[in-house]
Amino acid sequence: MDCEEQSKTALNSMHVRRLPLGRTRRRLAFEKRLRAWLYLLSLPAVVLGFLLLRAYDMSWQTLAISEVGLLIGWALAASILTEQIVRPLRTLANVVAALREDDYSFRARGARRNDAMGDLALEVNSLAGQLQSQRSGALEAMALLEHVMASIESPILAFDREGRLLMLNVAGESALSTSHIKALGKSAEELHLGHLLTTEDGQLVVLGRQNGHMDRWIVKRSSFRLRGVSHTLIMLSDISKALREEERLAWERLIRVLGHEINNSLTPIKSIAESLRTRLPVTETSGDFERGLAVIENRAESLNRFLQAYRQLSRLPPPKLKHVSLAALIARVVNLEFRLRVSIATSEDVMVNVDADQIEQALINLIRNAVDAALSSDTASKSPPSVELRWKKISSEVIISILDSGLGLTNSANLFVPFYTTKPTGTGIGLILAQQIAEAHSGSVRLTNRIDAQGCVAELRLTRPPDHHGGA
Repeated sequence: MDCEEQSKTALNSMHVRRLPLGRTRRRLAFEKRLRAWLYLLSLPAVVLGFLLLRAYDMSWQTLAISEVGLLIGWALAASILTEQIVRPLRTLANVVAALREDDYSFRARGARRNDAMGDLALEVNSLAGQLQSQRSGALEAMALLEHVMASIESPILAFDREGRLLMLNVAGESALSTSHIKALGKSAEELHLGHLLTTEDGQLVVLGRQNGHMDRWIVKRSSFRLRGVSHTLIMLSDISKALREEERLAWERLIRVLGHEINNSLTPIKSIAESLRTRLPVTETSGDFERGLAVIENRAESLNRFLQAYRQLSRLPPPKLKHVSLAALIARVVNLEFRLRVSIATSEDVMVNVDADQIEQALINLIRNAVDAALSSDTASKSPPSVELRWKKISSEVIISILDSGLGLTNSANLFVPFYTTKPTGTGIGLILAQQIAEAHSGSVRLTNRIDAQGCVAELRLTRPPDHHGGA
């Protein structure tokens, strides 16, 4: 985002129309008036010359020629004198016009003290230097503001008195899924942000739903004046991640307590069932008892595995980041899926800064879900089941997309809720574990319905190192 461009747009939108000078009675231009006065001053000299020439008894022809020569000489002297007066004034006018157009490269010549025109030129040059210094300071401040605004991770928006958007930083573009080029100048209602202008300071707002979660923001608002007109400045603080972290910690505590209590019961149940089954005497009815005890033993073992799977959420270690080849990593993951061939639509390799083991686990979970959806018996698509994997680089990120031909999402509210699953044999930890791994890598997981066809697309966003680290 170009903050200087946005500021200029804001200033132009608030530009005050230049008022014309007050009307005066029609009069001659300064140069014409000056020449007129000089010509009037020549009349006494012409009369005096005529009288002196008459005293020498000259002929009328000689007298006329002398008078014409005197008039021509006086006109030439008046023109030279007028030019000497008007030229410095024109130069000063050009300098002032350049200052008005923000051009500070011009300077008036002949600036010196103890001279009326020189003093004026000195003052104009001093004003030009001061304005140039202020302009340089303003540009440096604008560059600093642009850098600060681009670095701030919180969305910042500025609205004028009519509710039109005047400024939007990079974080705001990301939060609103738009660009400042498209958004600037539009009203808050057109951008579906009218509620921001009526929200009190410190209140919680919801801007949209991403990644299966409601994006919740705290509104910080203030006002400022630009050219005497009041404007509204709004900064949004994202609390969704903090709330999700608190939610995750709550689930971890719940799982830990439930796991401890259930294991205390499952272990003796499994042990007793196994002991009874081995000691049961062989009789006509022992088969039913043996099968029942086997069911108890198997279910206790299944519950134990179920709890162990959920404990992965609370024991995920911090990632050990290394530069790895994304193409090689994905090739290893795709080869682990045997139920359906997963096609890879991207051939360009890219380096990513990740924990390869954890990212492989996240991709395994996402690909497994995509294959489950494509092979589901509820899928109404007439085309054969398919899963496609592709990736692309955007700025400092790489987006890995997994597209399936399933039914798509019908309810995304509970996608990342532990224990929640729509599959009969699902555990409900695949997506939450993938999301937890992504967030540990400063990334994210997002699931949406496909636009080009039936099905769902899962996006895994990861940070990639700068280009000089390599990558084909």
